[in-house]
Amino acid sequence: MRLIATDLDGTLLDSTSSVSPRTRAALDAARARGIHVVPVTARQPIGLRTIAADAAFEGWALCSNGAYAVHLTDGRMLFAEELPAETIRTLAEALRASIPGLLFASVRDAGEAFVAEHGYAEIADLTDHKRDPKTMGGVSLDEVVSAPSLKFVIRHPELAPSVLYDALRALDLDGFEATLSGAPFLEVMAEGVTKASGLARLCMHLGIDRGDVIAFGDALNDVEMLRWAGLGVAMGGADDIVQDAADETTSSNDDDGVARVIERILAID
Repeated sequence: MRLIATDLDGTLLDSTSSVSPRTRAALDAARARGIHVVPVTARQPIGLRTIAADAAFEGWALCSNGAYAVHLTDGRMLFAEELPAETIRTLAEALRASIPGLLFASVRDAGEAFVAEHGYAEIADLTDHKRDPKTMGGVSLDEVVSAPSLKFVIRHPELAPSVLYDALRALDLDGFEATLSGAPFLEVMAEGVTKASGLARLCMHLGIDRGDVIAFGDALNDVEMLRWAGLGVAMGGADDIVQDAADETTSSNDDDGVARVIERILAID
């Protein structure tokens, strides 16, 4: 094993969004042996900073479900795949025509900018994007879809993200990737972008073979990564589609599932 790729929410983090002492010790033990520990998340850097110290994340991170790689210490961008503005506009107009009341937001500028439509902040919570809704402002839909996006966010005040996901697939559009992370919204990235695609690019940069990668995840947006890695590990309690994509299933995030696997592989007593 040369690289550990781990999802955060529902996987590495417990139900209080914390890194347990046992999990931190396992990550430290891996790093002490020269193993890269890479967060692979739907979050942006702002959401990583809240836990970076607890997890000792100081190197590369994959954000927006693999859309871009950023170095958490010096801010370098290894790559960034953006969804074209024309694709965003087409998608938003088609989906809004079939589902009234949708609200949209766009992640831009290396994940630092969050451009939300009027009304989005009113239904958002701090935990949704690790941003205070008061800082989200509000602009017209035209402005939201006027520029390329690292991640396009779609939500509804009442409908579940899974309903939006099914509705989007039923439109039979192309040119993008859509997924669910367990957050209260649908997430759309550039065509071909998944956690697996981002991880493959990072591993190529680091000179690491996929067979030397262990990946952990719990949600639909982790499926491709679990299939791609040499060892894919699903969290206990994950949906069947996630467990079926993995090579094995560990215990839950509240039972140090990630740590248990790392300890076993490193033969830590």
